[in-house]
Amino acid sequence: MTTFLDGPVTVSVPATSANLGPGFDALGLALDHRDRVTVRVVTGTDVEITVTGPGADTVPRDERHLVYRSMRAAFERMGASTPGIRLTCENAIPHARGLGSSSAAIVAGICLARGLVAGGSLLMDDDAAFALAAALEGHPDNVAPALYGGFTIAYRDGEDFRAAGVSVDPRVQVVAFVPPDGVETSVARGLLPATVPHSDAAAGAGRAALLVAALSRQPELLLAATEDRLHQDYREPAMPASLALVRSLRAEGVPAVISGAGPTVLAFTDLGGRAALAARVPDGWQALTAPIDRYGARVELPDLVE
Repeated sequence: MTTFLDGPVTVSVPATSANLGPGFDALGLALDHRDRVTVRVVTGTDVEITVTGPGADTVPRDERHLVYRSMRAAFERMGASTPGIRLTCENAIPHARGLGSSSAAIVAGICLARGLVAGGSLLMDDDAAFALAAALEGHPDNVAPALYGGFTIAYRDGEDFRAAGVSVDPRVQVVAFVPPDGVETSVARGLLPATVPHSDAAAGAGRAALLVAALSRQPELLLAATEDRLHQDYREPAMPASLALVRSLRAEGVPAVISGAGPTVLAFTDLGGRAALAARVPDGWQALTAPIDRYGARVELPDLVE
């Protein structure tokens, strides 16, 4: 019989930026701009969901909510029945902007379920949690940094999802330029061709490898390392203003890319240049200057066991 912890369990999950230019569906970076979700077991099988912040006007408040669906999948993996719950979501990550809001919700749900079940981290370790999160999301590039933090390289090994972490040079800072209107990931992916020229694929592999070196120890290489020929230009019809900003920044020597599926633009800088870069935010856009997150999902457990 499953034993649930008494009292609320809270988890916070960072925003993430995937691809980072050439690292399509593989590279991801965690940003310390966090959703915070709290759950408590309640009597019966009711589901009570409260949402504030981004997405509050659009996300469902029933069993369709992504955090709840992820919790339910995790309970199933741990052999536990899904109890009645009261879920409070304090969202900070913009939705449909390429900053990993869906991955944050999935990772939050899995971590909440582990936190509620006595011995949950033994029934489902971090690698198993990552595998489930990647399966639910469909690709691993955002869920890896959301769970583990920092800079991650995610990949598929046969039927298994795996990830490796790489340290980030402390000089590297980022600014995210968030436009007022979003683009759904399905729309952005739908613009990608089925094949690309071999020369573009080869160039992408080389730049992705260079990007690992640039982020970990040679940030002076970031402009060259973030050059992309695999996906960004193809997505321009869905986000012309974002691509225009990327090109404008890069022409001035600023390493800038589309964050994830867009339309947010992520620009790399150093600590001294972060404020000046953020001041260049276009009218109607928002500049996020969150530091790179090095910890990933954080869980606060109650003191008592029921």
